[in-house]
Amino acid sequence: PDLLPACNGEITTMSFLQDVVDILLQYVVKSFDRSTKVIDFHYPNELLQEYNWELADQPQTLEEILLNCRTTLKYAIKTGHPRYFNQLSTGLDMVGLAADWLTSAANTNMFTYEIAPVFVLLEYVTLRKMREMVGWPGGCGDGIFSPGGAISNMYAMLIARFKMFPEVKEKGMAAIPRLVAFTSEHSHFSVKKGAAALGIGTDSVILIRCDERGKMIPSDLERRILEAKQKGFVPFLVSATAGTTVYGAFDPLIAIADICKKYKIWMHVDGAWGGGLLMSRKHKWKLNGVERANSVTWNPHKMMGVPLQCSALLVREEGLMQSCNQMHASYLFQQDKHYDLSYDTGDKALQCGRHVDVFKLWLMWRAKGTTGFEAQIDKCLELAEYLYNKIKNREGYEMVFDGKPQHTNVCFWYIPPSLRGMEDNEERMSRLTKVAPVIKARMMEYGTTMVSYQPLGDKVNFFRMVISNPAATHQDIDFLIDEIERLGQDL
Repeated sequence: PDLLPACNGEITTMSFLQDVVDILLQYVVKSFDRSTKVIDFHYPNELLQEYNWELADQPQTLEEILLNCRTTLKYAIKTGHPRYFNQLSTGLDMVGLAADWLTSAANTNMFTYEIAPVFVLLEYVTLRKMREMVGWPGGCGDGIFSPGGAISNMYAMLIARFKMFPEVKEKGMAAIPRLVAFTSEHSHFSVKKGAAALGIGTDSVILIRCDERGKMIPSDLERRILEAKQKGFVPFLVSATAGTTVYGAFDPLIAIADICKKYKIWMHVDGAWGGGLLMSRKHKWKLNGVERANSVTWNPHKMMGVPLQCSALLVREEGLMQSCNQMHASYLFQQDKHYDLSYDTGDKALQCGRHVDVFKLWLMWRAKGTTGFEAQIDKCLELAEYLYNKIKNREGYEMVFDGKPQHTNVCFWYIPPSLRGMEDNEERMSRLTKVAPVIKARMMEYGTTMVSYQPLGDKVNFFRMVISNPAATHQDIDFLIDEIERLGQDL
C-alpha cells in the first residue's frame, strides 16, 4: 500500500523499483557467467513444497515481494546463458531488454494510432523493411506482429481461405467446398493446429514427403495436389518451410512457387526459424524464391535474438488482412477521427488487445544495423559448422543425416562405448533410444547445459543442437561435446 499512487509514495516506489532493478541486473550478469548453472533443477512437487506460492487475502510486505522476485529468478532457466541450447529462441540482448522494460512502462495497446502513436508508426516502418528484405518491390504489402509463429501461420491460412472464398467470413465453412492444405512431413505442427482451429480439420492437411535432408519433394507435392483435385477437394494453401524445426531444412521455394502458380494456390513460407537468414548476404540464398510467396512468417525472436515474443506475418497483397478480419467496432475504430485512419491497424488483427512487440526489434535494429544482425547470424551458423566438423568423424558420434547443416541445427546420436561394437539391430535401437534422455536428465540435474532431443520418423532419440545465441563460443561447443561424453560414458 506504500507504493504509488499512494500519497507521498514516491520515495518508497523509487527504492522498491531500484531494488528490483538490482535483482534484475545481478541476474543479467549471472546469465553470462559460465561458472553459474544454466538451471537449478527441482522436481515440480519439490518446488511446490519448498516455498509458499499460495495467494492470500492479506497483503505481504515489500521485503517479501522482493524475496518472491529473487526466488522466481533463482529457479528460472537462464535462457541467455551461453550454454543454453535447448530452444530455437536463446540469448539475452541488452538493447532488446531495455526496449521491453520501456514497452511495459508505456503499457499501451496496438489497436489504434490514438493510443499508441509511436509504436504504430514503428510497426509500419519495421514491417515494410522486412517485406523489402523478403524481396517485394518497395516493401509493398501488409503484415502484423502476432503472438508467435503458430498464430502467424494461422493468419496465413485464414487469409488464404478468405482470398479464395470471401463468403466464408459470413457464411462459415458450410458454404464452401472441402478445402485442403499441403505442407511437408517435417513442417511445424502449427499448420495442423491452425487447420483445426479454423474448422478446416487436421485431416485436410496433406503431408508431403521429404528427401533425406528434410526438404519437401516438389514432384510429390504436385502428385498430391492432382490427387486431391480428382477427389473433388479444393487445394487452397501450400505451406513451405524455410528452416524446419528439427533438421533446419529449407524447402525448394522456387520449384514450390512454380507449382503454386500453375494450380493457382496460395503459397505461404513458414520462415519462423529460417527467416533471419534474409539478413545475411552469405546465407540468404537458402530462401531463394521467397519473394514469390503470398505470405511469410518470420520470427525475430528466434535467429535474431529479439526477446520473446516477436513474430511477424508478412502478406504480399495490401488490404487483404483488413477485409478478412475487420468488424468495424464503432467504439474503437470511429470513422470520423481527425487523423489518417489507415494507421488504426487493430481491425486487421484477430486479437482486440495486442501487445507492443515491435519496439524491441526496432530498437535492436537501430543499435546493430542490418550488418550487426548479419554478423550475429553468420557467427551462429559458423558455430554450427564448427560443431558438425568436430563430431562428424569423432568416435562415438553418428550424424542423423549426411552433409553440412544448412541452418544451425546439428542432429546426431551419441553412441556410448557399450554400444559401439554392436551390430545394427532391434536391441541396439532400443538401447540407443534411452541414451539421449538419460544424458539430458543428467545435464539438468548438474545444471551445466541444456540441449534438446527427439525421435523423428523411424529414427530413435537423437540430439538436436541449435545455436541462436551470439554469446556462444567455440569453447562452449567444446564444453557441450565433453559434457555429453562425461555424462554418457557409462551408459
